[in-house]
Amino acid sequence: MTMRRTSLLPGAHGFDAILTAARKGLAAACLLLAAAVLSGVPSPAHADDTPAKQLFGARKDPAPLAPQAIGSYARGCLAGAAALPINGPGWQVMRLSRNRNWGHPSLVAYLERLASKMGKAGWQGLLIGDMSQPRGGPMISGHASHQIGLDADIWVQPMPGHLMSASEREKTSAISVLDKTGRAVDRRKFTPQLEAMIKTAAKDPAVARIFVNRAIKRAMCDDAGKDRSWLGKLRPWYGHDDHIHVRIDCPKGSPGCKEQAAPPPGDGCGKELDWWFTDGPFKKPDKPAKKPKPVTLKDLPPACATVLTAQ
Repeated sequence: MTMRRTSLLPGAHGFDAILTAARKGLAAACLLLAAAVLSGVPSPAHADDTPAKQLFGARKDPAPLAPQAIGSYARGCLAGAAALPINGPGWQVMRLSRNRNWGHPSLVAYLERLASKMGKAGWQGLLIGDMSQPRGGPMISGHASHQIGLDADIWVQPMPGHLMSASEREKTSAISVLDKTGRAVDRRKFTPQLEAMIKTAAKDPAVARIFVNRAIKRAMCDDAGKDRSWLGKLRPWYGHDDHIHVRIDCPKGSPGCKEQAAPPPGDGCGKELDWWFTDGPFKKPDKPAKKPKPVTLKDLPPACATVLTAQ
């Protein structure tokens, strides 16, 4: 019996079919790529290699999306950010070149609300430091948090009585309120008016916590009096002697926002604070910590890819 040999190569019509399919496949791939770009899906190079702080630091405008805080305070992004005006009744924004006067509308509303109460507190007005970038995300310098538009730094020196120039806002230094020992406040700088500002900032229901220097916390504990319900929100932390760092709760309409655990019950003025005046917080580790790898876009919540590229 003669066996028929079947060729593994296609005939002319087969080649035409393959070529047509290839062309269709290429066209489809191009359409998919275009759709991915338009929908905000990053290129593999951006997703895998470029530090997220460079990507988000390069965006100068907010994402034109509904306002949402996405992710956690130290790993996330911000959609639909609002800008705090650089000047307002009771505040001026510092370091304008950084373009970090952005936040979730809830944060902007909080700062405006706080500024409106400064006259009653006897405080000249607020100097606002860093909030967030236009689209949130990691920053090239200065902060691990401030990524989802719910953090704001407020200087512990009052606003001057004149409208500061852009140059003044760049060159003026924040002033520490610590004494020479670094373990207590300088009462010439840490005034009752400053205490009233911090207390007013903490008593707002929107506030989750306020990071302050250990010496500021100690002074506030000593001077608080009977109403101590707000003191637990003041959390001692490294630095924070020339500004306070206000953090508000996740706002409504941000289901992807991850709350931080609430501060422990109580005023935080006992053993918890005493520990900050021991060697414990400042003890160097036995082995140097490894330098962490830069956070990339793939390390952030998936929605941050859309926030980054939204037009």
